[in-house]
Formats: sequence, structure tokens, C-alpha cells
Amino acid sequence: MPSTILIAGPTASGKSALALALAEQRGGTIVNADSMQVYRDLRIITARPTLDEERRAPHRLYGHVDAAENYSVGRWCTEAAATLAALRQESRPAIVVGGTGLYFSTLTRGLAAVPPIPPEIRDEVRARLAGEGVAALHAELKIRDPAAAARLKPGDRARVTRALEVVLATGRSLLDWHEENKPASLDPAGTVKLFLMPDREELFRRIDARFDAMMAAGALDEVRALAARKLNPNLPAMKAHGVPWLIGHLAGEITLAEAAERAKLETRQYTKRQATWFRNQLPEFEWAAPADAQAAIERQLHELASRVTPL
Repeated sequence: MPSTILIAGPTASGKSALALALAEQRGGTIVNADSMQVYRDLRIITARPTLDEERRAPHRLYGHVDAAENYSVGRWCTEAAATLAALRQESRPAIVVGGTGLYFSTLTRGLAAVPPIPPEIRDEVRARLAGEGVAALHAELKIRDPAAAARLKPGDRARVTRALEVVLATGRSLLDWHEENKPASLDPAGTVKLFLMPDREELFRRIDARFDAMMAAGALDEVRALAARKLNPNLPAMKAHGVPWLIGHLAGEITLAEAAERAKLETRQYTKRQATWFRNQLPEFEWAAPADAQAAIERQLHELASRVTPL
């Protein structure tokens, strides 16, 4: 059976271009593992594959979710498992690519009842607990996760803090996590695992250049159409990098130049968190610079093939 290739990495690292090249070389199908590229309303601002790129190789789980939906890691896990199973039946290589760490974790480890909370979110919530008190945290929880807030006493510091951490980290209610526990869809020992990481200064240059290119391609009009739907601002699609700042510009709150600069800065900061998360949570991924990525993948494929004993 063809090996599954997992390609992770920070935003603008060149993951999609690498995946497309591999898909064309190996007759593979690209499977999305980016939590924002699932939304059909956000092709440009999330740098989703273009129509031309989608014609060059099959793409799955891109742009199939409406922005009004609160798409969850559990739903992605179910859809990805079905997609990978279908590709195995067709004997087609799957190339899973994206920057959402929890998606890759669910593929190789399953979906735990409660996911790990990124340290920066935990530290922020604990600092707010100390500075603002539990009542302020419970008030925010009522907005973000009303079902969990209704189940908890407003003065229960530990449980209110935990519930808020979970919804901030995952966009899902703690109650939902308690109801789900999905098995791994892939054997990690039988997959290629690569984390694509350019030099930091080069990565920041790419982020800035890509945002400028998205703006030139019509990102502002795309966000204007999204804003016109007047969706709940707490929905994941409304928090995609650049979206809140461009909506702020459209509302007359900041200039376009300020919105662009803040969006770029926010994205640069996010890539640092992505790298930290993968380093701590998925250390089995091999890190490689873009120039070395193809060679690293070929070496891993060779190692996997050498483990197979001929019948």
C-alpha cells in the first residue's frame, strides 16, 4: 500500500507547494489539515489552493464548510479517516498537509477526551484569574460556551478556568470533548512525518509577501462579503488571520495600512506558537528546511519500504 505523507509547518512555510509537487510526482491526493482552509468563504485570506492548483492534483477537505458553522476537530477527524480509507481502497498516496497541530495529533494518536492546552493560553487564563477574578472568567465562559457555564458554579475557580482554557484553545465546549474519543486513523510508524521550517527571517518575509499578494488578489472584497453576513464574531471563520483587522478597517476603525500590518504581526506571532506546539507535542516529526524537504521525505519513504518483508 502507498505510504501516507504528513507535511506540517507554520503558515507560509511552503507546505502547499511541496504537497502539490509530491502529488504530481506520485499520483497522490492532497488532504487538508488546516482548520481555516475548510471554510468556503475564505479562499483568498487563508491562502487556500487556487483553482489551477486543484486541477493539477486532487484535493480533499478544502472549502467544504460554511463560515456560519463551528467546525470541530472531531468532525475533521471523522472526515479525514473516511477520506484516507477511500484513498487506501484506490491505492492512491495521501499527502496530508496543514498547520493545525491537533489535526495531525488525532490522526496518529486519536482524539483524547480533552486535548492538551497550549502553555500560552493556560498562562493567560491563569493570569486573568489572578487579576480579574473567577467571576470575570465565568462571564466570558457564558458567551463562549454557555452550555458549560450553565453547568458550573460561578465561583468554582478550577472548573471555570479549565472550561475557558479548553474553549479558547480548541473552539469547542468542554462538554463536547467529554463525549468524544476517536481512535487513531494512521499508524505513526508507517507514515512519513515532516515539519517544514524555513529560516525565521525568511519565514517572516514570506508572511509579509503573501499577505500583500492576498490583498492584491481580492482579500478585502472577500472579507467584505463575509462581514456582510453579520455572523457571530466568535465563530472560528471570523477569527482567521487578517479577518478581524480587515473587518475593523471596513468599519472605519483603522486604516488599511494598519490592518495589514497588524494582520502580518499576528501571523508572525502565530507561527512561533505553531513551532513550539509541534516541538513539544509531536516530537516524532522530522524538521527540515524547504531546500532539504524533498530529500528528507524520500529518505523516510525508503526507510519505510525497507521495513516491508516481501512475501
